[in-house]
Amino acid sequence: MARAELDKQPSDVRRMFDAVARRYDVTNDVLSLGQDRRWRHDVIEAVDPRPGELVLDLAAGTGTSSQPFADRGATVVPCDFSLGMLQVGKQAKPHLPFTAGDGTRLPFADATFDAVTISFGLRNIVDPLAGLEELRRVTKPGGRLVVCEFSHPTWAPLRTVYIEYLMKALPPIARAVSSAPDAYVYLAESIRAWPDQRGLADLIGRAGWQAPAWRNLSGGIVALHRATR
Repeated sequence: MARAELDKQPSDVRRMFDAVARRYDVTNDVLSLGQDRRWRHDVIEAVDPRPGELVLDLAAGTGTSSQPFADRGATVVPCDFSLGMLQVGKQAKPHLPFTAGDGTRLPFADATFDAVTISFGLRNIVDPLAGLEELRRVTKPGGRLVVCEFSHPTWAPLRTVYIEYLMKALPPIARAVSSAPDAYVYLAESIRAWPDQRGLADLIGRAGWQAPAWRNLSGGIVALHRATR
């Protein structure tokens, strides 16, 4: 699987993430120039996990995004459809309840979680609308959704530079640091093809979530969307 224009066959995307799992966190840190740490912090603040709450971290990968929820006293369930990611995560964080699950068919009962979140994973679900509907299904009434995803820089010159970085600079950098660099060609193109901030807010609303809103991070390179059940 190499191009975002191709149908996102779940088995292909799963194999892609299995292949990048071993060096996924290191590669993300390098490719984002360290910004991914700040973005994770912003997600935690947006979710505002409280002691005793149950939080679903979908597309959690190796659990790097999940640990801060546990540190705040919440019970977090890291869920991902890549077994390779889950295996790497379980080795590093055996105390977290890693769970295998497809974003369109989550293995949880209705109204289970106080808050649900997904970072940089919604665009890789074969049907993002169905994924948002499924997240709503497993959230308690009044519960919170936070989506952190790549978006469209709001300043045109930055957008031009950003697209050039994605398509020209990212692949060679990935070849130097990633365990499966070809996967990052797909990831770059999936970012370029993703809806802008308002487009994602509209999708969240179509899935039945209330009052979707967003905040731009890093000039709109990333957007943090929030809504309630």
